[in-house]
Amino acid sequence: MKSVYVDADACPVKTEILAIADRTEANFYIVSNRGFRTGDRANVKNVLVSDKFDAADDWIAERVKPGDIVVTGDIPLAKRAIEAGAKALGHGGREFTEAGIGMAMAMRDLMSDLRAMGEVSGGGPAFSKRDRESFIRELERMLRA
Repeated sequence: MKSVYVDADACPVKTEILAIADRTEANFYIVSNRGFRTGDRANVKNVLVSDKFDAADDWIAERVKPGDIVVTGDIPLAKRAIEAGAKALGHGGREFTEAGIGMAMAMRDLMSDLRAMGEVSGGGPAFSKRDRESFIRELERMLRA
């Protein structure tokens, strides 16, 4: 059975994930250092980790297996998931792939450097209704595959 690991601390689609969990038999692990209300769902586990840097990422990476799905906005965690044979899905519904993860890492590093030099400020575009819909569609597709 597939498992879905959610890097939940900054995840804007937790509500959508719980709704999908209600419609599937997959196991869902909502991993964070704060804890979230997940209701009384037998297939959803609320995993509380320490507030140590990357504790949620490490917990997920140590457990994910081929065929599982990792939901994250964290590109290094997506890379670790892909290396473990799992699928990685961004909050906006974009699947991170083996072919594209190197470029995603390079862009992440470039933007970090530009922000550090003061050349760029702020983050990306605001999270939209279209992003939310794309996420739902893609996660449901991955679960059916």
